[in-house]
Amino acid sequence: MTAFEAVLFDCDGVLVDSEPITNGVLHTMLAERGWALSATECWDLFVGHTVRSRRELIEQQTGQPWSEEWLTEFMHRRNVALQQELRAIEGVHQAVECLHRGLGGRIAVASGADRFKVEMMLAQIELLPYFQGRVFSGHEMPRSKPHPDVYLAAARHLGGGADPLPGGGGHPDRGHGRRRCRRDRLGLCRIGSG
Repeated sequence: MTAFEAVLFDCDGVLVDSEPITNGVLHTMLAERGWALSATECWDLFVGHTVRSRRELIEQQTGQPWSEEWLTEFMHRRNVALQQELRAIEGVHQAVECLHRGLGGRIAVASGADRFKVEMMLAQIELLPYFQGRVFSGHEMPRSKPHPDVYLAAARHLGGGADPLPGGGGHPDRGHGRRRCRRDRLGLCRIGSG
């Protein structure tokens, strides 16, 4: 068994499952703007991307100009839905508590989502105290997912020696990020199925 100095968690699909909730709100709001796409099409087009990064597509498909007001309304409605529906992934509380204790608090969350959303979700499922001061958002990086910038920033913060290796970008869920960190010093933890 490998002893790790630190562990990085992705948020969605590892600690919580927010994508179906967020995608449902987005699907509804795009329909309100006249874009009649299926829930599956919405999922395929938007999951893994920021809504802002799909601005041109939204304008093209709805025939309406992008507005910050619309994005603000989306984020508000998303947050309300998350507050009502979000649940933790089964078993995650015990895993986080164990790793936090065993690594002396050297755990972090690295997410492509905005910081407010990540911290709100962690607070809602009562895990924020374990990650206080160690939440990293792709929105605050030069490049968000699928680029590894958010993971590398979190690893550097924890002293995990995340020196980039030759090769392309990617994120840990696709296997690329694991190669970008020294295996003897940094662990990536996936909990649950998948």
